[in-house]
Amino acid sequence: MRILICEDSVLLREGIARLLTDAGHEVVAQLPDATALEAAIRPSDPDLAILDVRMPPTRTNEGILAAIGIRNRGDRPRVLVLSQYVEERYAADLIASGPAGFGYLLKDRVADVRDFLAAIEQVASGGTVLDPEVVTQLLARRRRDARMERLTPRERQVLALMAEGAANQAIADRLYISAGSVEKHISAVFQKLELDPEDGNRRVLAVLAHLDAPGSDQGRSHDAPGGIR
Repeated sequence: MRILICEDSVLLREGIARLLTDAGHEVVAQLPDATALEAAIRPSDPDLAILDVRMPPTRTNEGILAAIGIRNRGDRPRVLVLSQYVEERYAADLIASGPAGFGYLLKDRVADVRDFLAAIEQVASGGTVLDPEVVTQLLARRRRDARMERLTPRERQVLALMAEGAANQAIADRLYISAGSVEKHISAVFQKLELDPEDGNRRVLAVLAHLDAPGSDQGRSHDAPGGIR
């Protein structure tokens, strides 16, 4: 099998290359970042690309965005993301790009070389390999998203202003409603987000749920106060 490795840690990159070579595979390219990935794929024509998630220059999401780009363009090369992190939003996008020929493994949880090599074979042959922790976090994210969908538009407005740090009276002033109405909306938010009444951090937890929701925009929904009551 022809394999490309894109990993910024030179020791890990060389270690993976040696492991794959010893197993009979051909490592056609080794890259320290994703900047030259496209240029390397064309001439080397790998069957599989192994990519880290966070690489230079920003060390945020270069690798997984490159993986999504590869997946969106076709079936080759197959893609195996090998990372220390579960990037939930991008992992979901990666899964949505197609049901076959990709994997997402966590470096610290790869405990057996044979399992790792088997995962490579499975992905290259069109299968899917996901670390159980990736699945767990994606399901947890989906549950959080479902809770946010329970909120009414007005409750979302109130929560967005809470995320900006606004106190109840300030929220009431911004939305042209009474402070009592704000308190009722906040109580409904806590209930719908399933936050424990005994937890003194409910306001913080509600804000975190808002910030974690896809497409959250703190300034978008409350600019026109006359609409939703």
